[in-house]
Amino acid sequence: MQSQQYQQQRRKLAAVFLAFIFILAAVDTVEAGKKEKAEKKVKKSDCGEWQWSVCVPTSGDCGLGTREGTRTGAECKQTMKTQRCKIPCNWKKQFGAECKYQFQAWGECDLNTALKTRTGNLKRALHNADCQKTVTISKPCGKLTKSKPQVESKKKKKEGKKQEKMLD
Repeated sequence: MQSQQYQQQRRKLAAVFLAFIFILAAVDTVEAGKKEKAEKKVKKSDCGEWQWSVCVPTSGDCGLGTREGTRTGAECKQTMKTQRCKIPCNWKKQFGAECKYQFQAWGECDLNTALKTRTGNLKRALHNADCQKTVTISKPCGKLTKSKPQVESKKKKKEGKKQEKMLD
């Protein structure tokens, strides 16, 4: 009977020992995985930051398009890639298709230059675009409007001519 108890104790001891070895192996594997991940992170940091070109529309000067990205680094697997992008059609293209400005009201007409101007402040830039903080635009003043008394006098002349024709 003692021999059966002894064998049972031996089996339990062997099972505990095997479980302990299994746990040690699992911990060692996890630590090794962490070391490999740390090494991979170091390799990724060897790569430079992505530098993106401006968005080039597929057709026209706005809408869907693509941009190209490049980066440097001896250990980088990927140094070039293409990304889809969109240029809003209601943005002022002369200041960069990726820069949106909030404009003030048009100023008074400068009679010397026959232009009126207004200033815009940067509201939003897409994809870290290099945009000016403020921009100024000008446009021709257009036709100068005539005062109302002149218009009224023209109407009176027309009415007078109609009456003359009716009398003839």
